[in-house]
Amino acid sequence: MPRFSVIVPAYQVQAYLHACLESVLSQSYPDLELIVVDDCSPDACGAIADEFTARDPRVQAVHLPLNQGLGPARNAGMERASGDYLVFLDGDDTLTPGALRAVADRIKETGDPDVLVYDYARTHWSGEAVRNQAAAHLTEEGPAPFRLTDRPGLLRLLMVAWNKTVRREFAEREGFTFPPGYYEDTPWTYPVLMTAQSIATLDRVCVHYRQRRRGSILGTPSERHLDVFGQYDRVFAFLESHPEPARWRPLLYRRMADHLTTVFTRPDRVPRALRGEFLRRARAHCRRYRVPGAPAPLPVRLRHALLRLGLRRTYDALRLTSALHRRTVKGTAKLLHAVRAAVLRLHYRVQRRLPLRADRALFAADGGRGHGGDPGALEESFRELVPHVRTAWAADPAHHHTIPTGTRRLVPGTAAYWTALARSRYLVHNAAFDAGLLKRKGQVLIQTQAGTPLKHMGLDLQERPAAAGGTDFARLLRDVDSWDYVVSANRHSTLVWERVHPGRYTTLEYGQPRTDVLQRATPGDVARLRESLGIPGGTVAILYAPTHRDYRRTQRAALDLERVLTRLGPRYMVLARAHPRHCGPLAESGGRILDVSGHPSVQSLCLASDALVTDYSSLMFDYAGLDRPIVIHADEPEAYEAARGTYFALSAVPPGAIARDEDELIDIFADGHWRGARSDRLRAEFRERFCPYDDGRAAERVVRRVVLGETGPPPVVPLAERRPAPSAAAALGRTPLATVPKPAGPRTVTDSL
Repeated sequence: MPRFSVIVPAYQVQAYLHACLESVLSQSYPDLELIVVDDCSPDACGAIADEFTARDPRVQAVHLPLNQGLGPARNAGMERASGDYLVFLDGDDTLTPGALRAVADRIKETGDPDVLVYDYARTHWSGEAVRNQAAAHLTEEGPAPFRLTDRPGLLRLLMVAWNKTVRREFAEREGFTFPPGYYEDTPWTYPVLMTAQSIATLDRVCVHYRQRRRGSILGTPSERHLDVFGQYDRVFAFLESHPEPARWRPLLYRRMADHLTTVFTRPDRVPRALRGEFLRRARAHCRRYRVPGAPAPLPVRLRHALLRLGLRRTYDALRLTSALHRRTVKGTAKLLHAVRAAVLRLHYRVQRRLPLRADRALFAADGGRGHGGDPGALEESFRELVPHVRTAWAADPAHHHTIPTGTRRLVPGTAAYWTALARSRYLVHNAAFDAGLLKRKGQVLIQTQAGTPLKHMGLDLQERPAAAGGTDFARLLRDVDSWDYVVSANRHSTLVWERVHPGRYTTLEYGQPRTDVLQRATPGDVARLRESLGIPGGTVAILYAPTHRDYRRTQRAALDLERVLTRLGPRYMVLARAHPRHCGPLAESGGRILDVSGHPSVQSLCLASDALVTDYSSLMFDYAGLDRPIVIHADEPEAYEAARGTYFALSAVPPGAIARDEDELIDIFADGHWRGARSDRLRAEFRERFCPYDDGRAAERVVRRVVLGETGPPPVVPLAERRPAPSAAAALGRTPLATVPKPAGPRTVTDSL
């Protein structure tokens, strides 16, 4: 019995069917069967299905003698399904890489729910991909699984079958089938969600929903769009026969009225000759199923009332009036914003005509964050080595408390900020300054970047639309042309930056300034940091810091930290550090888990910890300089590679042991492999390649070269002579610290993917 039965109905989709079926069979989770239902298609769909059946034993082709439509075709597939879960996919859509693996993991994590709802993105014929705008309802935060009463917002999602997987035993027990006709998803999805005893969500794009330029069923004017009325009759008939879901009637009425309004107002659906009939039937449905007194916002009640009364011209007039009002409000706001921007631009132009201040330096970090990172290390070095240069830091007001005393605090976008931008001789950033920056003659712009690149960056993101996130590559190149110096940590970084950010700048391959504090810290500093964080003596503190996943909207922890600590025993604790782009904590603080996402200094967390667990974060390169154990939790490698891509395989140059799943990670710590001889050797090779200059003087070398003009910066301390402060666990010896038994059954711990 396979885990998934993927059902693909096919009718006149021969141009897209190959890609659809390949996206299923190439999944990293192979425990599936693929049922292709040829709905008596007049094109080559049947032949393509037979071709895949002959090629892969997991595929079976079903040929219907007559064209029956999407609903009956899916039913034919369900009759032959034997998997635990049903996955529906239209013949012109595709699964994203790693989708079924993520779905299987979430199902296991939430205890085999009746229904799992996941996200999708619309892929247009032009190549543009737009993620579902209502995906906020798919958050994985909170208890799971749950009932629909706990998360009624799920009914506001697109009511289709292909953004859900349904437990087959549940669907068969309840007798769920698809009806014939257009909008066949409606009488399926509503009853499924209302009946399910357990529901879970997966905030990840699993389906690419193709928006065809021509030939889409819903985008073709036809009398078949009148089928929508019969489908809602089936939905409300289900409510009549099932008293418990009847509570949903008011909300379903609203959803029906909104749906009918959408169908009616779309010019590519109801033919002009049938618009009058559509409106009459809509009026009858609204009167028949209306729930008097049901709460709804005034605009919604007004829209539904006009539809119920059949006042078509009034409805159109009010719709136009509402659109005009929205445009007026939006236009006014734009005008005020434009006036303010024009005043600031004029102020900036005036300031640019005034003399440049050679004793001023402006620093900032990506996202308006507080003092820290490479710019922060350089700012400290400026104050130490060239105290006559007054420094300023631009950050959002919420981060001003992190800026040292004596450093001027600025808010981006203010007049004072633009003054500093126009008149400071030195500008330092790890991303891009304001788009309005016009570098003056005599200004020096230092670009520190954001760490050693493992994932694709710069121009390489042109081939990674999910990761690019609408990056303006023309502006990127304009920014590059303004750079005078780029700080590089190692030869690998230099080669990448000069290729993906081509420009006339000078590369300073001097090391990563933000790692200076890691090399200068003393054992006393480590002890004080651990005490400030509340880490008990004799405890092994694991810093867990996963990177951002571009293909996920909810950046959840890939590890069950409670389970990990339960298995490892009381001498371990976890410092959970979410990525800056993550909107919430990875785990709630409590017991032996400490949420340190809001801690202002990741370097302090590195010093306080005994080992790092991460996935693809560039923090591994910084941490390696400490010469402390690193364990890579390489989950979803196919999805990450497809969305972002990496410059080298971690399996080829690992900084330590690599775990492919949670149990393997637990074994690495329980057996002592995390700090064993092999891990030490791998880390030494990693340090030699990526930390050749991280000796505590990287920032000093940059300042002496750029500001003081010294051509011979301080020499680099050889790796063998560096003595970074040891971790607290280094004194505990090399014996395993786990105090609970490992799971029964054989397991293999590997140091490679």
